[in-house]
Amino acid sequence: MAIFHPKIKLFVEGRKRTFDILEKSISKQDKIIWMHVASLGEFEQGLPILKQLKLEYPNFKLLVTFFSPSGYEVKKHTAAADMVTYLPMDTQKNAKRFLQTVNPQLVLFVKYEIWPNYLKLLAKKEIPTLLISAIFKKEKIYFKAYGGFMRKALNTFTHFFVQDAHSKSLLESLNFGNVTVSGDTRFDRVSEILKKDNHLPFMEDFKRTDICFIGGSTWPEDEEIITEFINTSQKPMKYVLAPHNIKENHIHSLKKSFQKKVVLYSETAGKDLSGFEVLIVDTMGLLTKIYSYADIAYVGGGFATGLHNTLEPAVFGTPVIIGPQYEGFNEAEELVDRGGILVVKNSLEFSNMLNSLLKDKDYLQNTGQINATYVAEKKGAGVQIMHYIRTLL
Repeated sequence: MAIFHPKIKLFVEGRKRTFDILEKSISKQDKIIWMHVASLGEFEQGLPILKQLKLEYPNFKLLVTFFSPSGYEVKKHTAAADMVTYLPMDTQKNAKRFLQTVNPQLVLFVKYEIWPNYLKLLAKKEIPTLLISAIFKKEKIYFKAYGGFMRKALNTFTHFFVQDAHSKSLLESLNFGNVTVSGDTRFDRVSEILKKDNHLPFMEDFKRTDICFIGGSTWPEDEEIITEFINTSQKPMKYVLAPHNIKENHIHSLKKSFQKKVVLYSETAGKDLSGFEVLIVDTMGLLTKIYSYADIAYVGGGFATGLHNTLEPAVFGTPVIIGPQYEGFNEAEELVDRGGILVVKNSLEFSNMLNSLLKDKDYLQNTGQINATYVAEKKGAGVQIMHYIRTLL
């Protein structure tokens, strides 16, 4: 399949280099803390812990492994870890060689990552192993009659740090007592965003004093309803779109779909941006800071493959609009219930929702405040996890 699919090619070819990278990077004298994540989202959950480990345990080397190319390719040069590799496939042979090479003093798996062969050998070697920011659902294999093999894998963990009381209750139904409800470490990460310098000169020039709508991580299904609103609205507003797909052909097509004055981020140098109404961000890495300029945010994926990160705009106290597919995203479900995230099912609902926020400043402000308060309430998972880790190292 790698011959025909670029992502699978990265998946296969990247793993061929893993042992070579590790054997060149690790000596027998090194003390290693290993964190494994599936992809980019799980890396973001592990990041607050990585940063604190780096600060408190500078004599340890930090290893991060990824399962997915979409995470590894973005973060393979991150300064948060000393080594970043793919995790070799979960076979007995690979697990034995990997652990002989790495010989970690502590292992952290993030959220869903349960790899039986690695876990079995870690338990045999009596290496402390934590599952952090974990979440369990009743429909998962662990709670089925035929899930004995995977339940056995859960027995290898030293401790579980779960996101919610429901996950703890499910684990307790399997007689696990080594469970702490710590919450989701992503709240710690997004809370740190408020302490950073989020100033972007091009956004200052573009927005000026106007109301600004920002659509982040948008897919074509999202862009269709947003474009329709922009083209028909007479309101004096600025619009920023940061598409999930920034390939040239898609960006070109998106730009052509607007009937208002539009500029690409890659074209902004030397231009007076105040005269443009629509800005398309055709690069990666700026969205988090761009959200700080939003009066109203839209987070993409709710009409397509899966909702993107709603916490990044929420932390700034911004009302957030999403599409209808958000089941399984705990923070979205909770903020929809609270009224901070607003769900639309079609272009008419989107238009009505946006107009309601624009007409009623109190509604806009109160909706955003719900989000800011929620994020502030939820932070602190990293403190509990680090307290436990200090007892192990």
